[in-house]
Amino acid sequence: MAASLADTVAGIKTVVVLGSGAMGAGIAQVLAQSGYSVIVRDTEERFLKKGKEGIEDSLSRLVKKGTISLSDKDGILSRLKLTTEFEKVKNGDFIIEAVTEDLEIKKEVFRQLDSLAKPEAVIATNTSSLSVTELALCTKRGGKVVGMHFFNPVPVMKLVEVVRTGLTSQETFQTTWDLAKKMGKEPIEAQDTPGFIFNRLIIPYLNEAFWAVYEGIGKVEDIDKAMKLGGNMPIGPLQLLDLVGLDVQLHACETLYREFGDPKFRPCPLNRFMVRMGYLGRKVKKGFYDYVADPPVPTIIDTGVKYRIGSH
Repeated sequence: MAASLADTVAGIKTVVVLGSGAMGAGIAQVLAQSGYSVIVRDTEERFLKKGKEGIEDSLSRLVKKGTISLSDKDGILSRLKLTTEFEKVKNGDFIIEAVTEDLEIKKEVFRQLDSLAKPEAVIATNTSSLSVTELALCTKRGGKVVGMHFFNPVPVMKLVEVVRTGLTSQETFQTTWDLAKKMGKEPIEAQDTPGFIFNRLIIPYLNEAFWAVYEGIGKVEDIDKAMKLGGNMPIGPLQLLDLVGLDVQLHACETLYREFGDPKFRPCPLNRFMVRMGYLGRKVKKGFYDYVADPPVPTIIDTGVKYRIGSH
């Protein structure tokens, strides 16, 4: 008889989250809301401080909406422990790595985890496009390594891709799947191929939106309107790029292009141009739209080539 959800996650009391950026902080918040004791580790106190402030702001909004009470918020925050000490990973029954999306950095983290984490601890990576297998091979416990790809903003987005490698044991996969369910998420199974499922589909779509602007097919606002009204999308592709981050899109596109060599993944030159100019999206208040304005208006950028982004 298959183990129940309660059985598979019963041994998980403390979860370690490595990284306190937008993804790490969001994962930590949802875990704490789900009743887990959470240790959040980052390299510097300033990163931890910013991550905690983001969690507090998110919880305050939930209090204001009446979703949780003030005492609930206090209880959630009490379950969060912040640290710069990597050795604290020893206390984790389950570990989720959410550091910067750089393969070499992640590999070094996994080597350290292999020497410090409990033998029975599952080690999951939140990578969105890198090889989970390569990370697993940095350890002597490949059966305990799995992908657990959350989506931003984590407290809102329901999807989690549970990524199985050729080394991942069924027990590890099931534990990760059930933890995602316990967190109120909807897991799907993905194999360890570049981009998994979601990014394999969304990255070419967003890249094509870049090309549509680059080739002057339509104005920013009209391209977004086309997909919202014609495709019944809740948000236009250029608005979505601003939300995700134009630098994140470029990195994912480059990864998929390198892995597959398929021209559909070749990053649009406009993507590189905007990233170099520092137009990264909402996080810097300027991307395809200018978020300093209220409501946001299309940004006008002279590329020096043949057109301007935004209204002409």
